[in-house]
Amino acid sequence: MTMLTALSRSLRHRVMRIAAAVALTLPATFPVVAADTAVAPDGGPGQSAIDDKITAAQKVDADRLFGAIVKVSTRSIPEARSAETLGNEREGTGVVIGDNGLVLTIGYLIVEADDVKVTDAKGRTLPARIVGYDHASGFGLVRTAVPLDAQPMPLGDSAKTEERDPVMIASAGGAGTSFAWIVSKRPFTGNWEYQLEYALYTSPPTSNWSGAALIDRDGKLLGIGSLIVREATDDDSKLPGNVFVPIDLLKPILSDLVREGHRAGPARPWLGVAADEMQGRLFVTRVSPDGPADRAGVSVGDIILGVVAEPVRTQAQFYERVWSRRHAGDEVPLKVLQGLDVKEIKIRSIDRVEYFRPRSTI
Repeated sequence: MTMLTALSRSLRHRVMRIAAAVALTLPATFPVVAADTAVAPDGGPGQSAIDDKITAAQKVDADRLFGAIVKVSTRSIPEARSAETLGNEREGTGVVIGDNGLVLTIGYLIVEADDVKVTDAKGRTLPARIVGYDHASGFGLVRTAVPLDAQPMPLGDSAKTEERDPVMIASAGGAGTSFAWIVSKRPFTGNWEYQLEYALYTSPPTSNWSGAALIDRDGKLLGIGSLIVREATDDDSKLPGNVFVPIDLLKPILSDLVREGHRAGPARPWLGVAADEMQGRLFVTRVSPDGPADRAGVSVGDIILGVVAEPVRTQAQFYERVWSRRHAGDEVPLKVLQGLDVKEIKIRSIDRVEYFRPRSTI
């Protein structure tokens, strides 16, 4: 029996029982089923009949919800440039969001993927192809070769979420489903030239975060799992948790991704440099081999002081200076400290997708 088959048969019922228990302890959480609590008149349906109806309704809801959760397995092309950091074989979760087998997942699972497979909630494994990828948000789309027997999960409204909102995290591996809270909603930056205006941080953490579905109390999709972090909160509590990409970022680009494979308009400039904040400075910790920064002479250990004449000390400042009024292909002058020398290094940027080797499934 596969993990997803177990999820669809036994775990869904256990989840519903947990949900009912949680509902008794939280001020607001997932409604299981609203039942009429009035006493039945003589000759009317008894409590047993009502319980049967509730159980049947729960099963329908569970089948619909978990039927949209699938496993995404990929294998990268030979000599993939992303293999060093992401590996050659990758596995995570996807969520059915459209007809004809359209599945949303986290983009790093499908970067340079040559072989893509989707395993549905019934344990069937189907070949799939890459539909679109968006580095700015981190989303990826795939479509199965034949339609899936699953009802698409409706998209929620991540902008309306608040801290302390109860959420459910559904994944295609491990325990499958867990309950958590949104503990923070704030900007996120990553050293791979990535920034979100806001991300959804949840706790307690789940160990199967890649592509996991963040689901609200109405069974709608709020976000897609991206990372596990040590500090999901921005206060002194420092709770560990997960980072989810808000689903609202998908809505304005979804049709472009399906139609063209990428968002409309010019791409952001990409330099191929990873920089981390340490002691109030921005240190280069990785340079993508044969990428723009590498070819221009940037090295690991350099300190990025500024973009043109504008100083930078944080990732957010760095990205704002690089992306402001520039597109892929534009020149980006960096002020860099190399050893004891301050140098100006001019980098000819590219679209990040151009760096990856050709994919046969897109």
